Amino acid sequence: MARKDKEQDSENPGRLKQIALTYKMTKRVDRWIGLVISAVGLGTFGVILGIGFLIGHPIYLGILGFLVALLTTAIVFGRRAERAAFSQMEGQPGAAAAVLENLRRGFAFTPAVAINRNQDVVHRAVGKCGVVLVGEGNPNRLKTLMAAEKRRMNRVVSDVPVHDVIVGTGEDQVPLKKLRTKVMKFPRVLPGHRVTEVNDRLRAMGDLMSNMPLPKGPMPKGMRLPKGGPQQRRGR
Repeated sequence: MARKDKEQDSENPGRLKQIALTYKMTKRVDRWIGLVISAVGLGTFGVILGIGFLIGHPIYLGILGFLVALLTTAIVFGRRAERAAFSQMEGQPGAAAAVLENLRRGFAFTPAVAINRNQDVVHRAVGKCGVVLVGEGNPNRLKTLMAAEKRRMNRVVSDVPVHDVIVGTGEDQVPLKKLRTKVMKFPRVLPGHRVTEVNDRLRAMGDLMSNMPLPKGPMPKGMRLPKGGPQQRRGR
């Protein structure tokens, strides 16, 4: 019991520190975050407490208002913090991978299945909607890179739908903050066991990550691929 209490006490400072760091990060992008969450919390508490006075139960409604205010404040803070994080990641190589890694259960994600020397990169997610190829970089170069990846996949999963998504702010592109929603909206056509089967086939085919170690998350801006490209290295 003593060890459990110590572990819980050691976790609490970590959580508080994480919240503080998240707040500081959000504050750099959203300078009104403090005023907004304060207004939301106090406003929610005030409204419910006022109702409590009107119906003659200020204590009960006050307690309820305090709990609801905490919940509402946490929700608003979480959404604005997420928006701030996306705005900071926007345009960074590998930012889409960080979003795709947090897809809900039912998706199997493989980062950087294709990449060229210009740091245009294609990630792959396999789910009940089929295969989703997500590209980051120059749209024109990505079309060629994604077409090559489709031809490669077609040898083992020709009967599975493949969706193309290019992350960006231009025409026919998906902003980073809407990427997760876009992927989740694709129609579901595969049963769960089929998702596992398709992913296993694709991984058995091999990908860039099997041949070259890459850091998780956004890739360093100065990163360069060795000469020859991944396809030539696979052929050696």
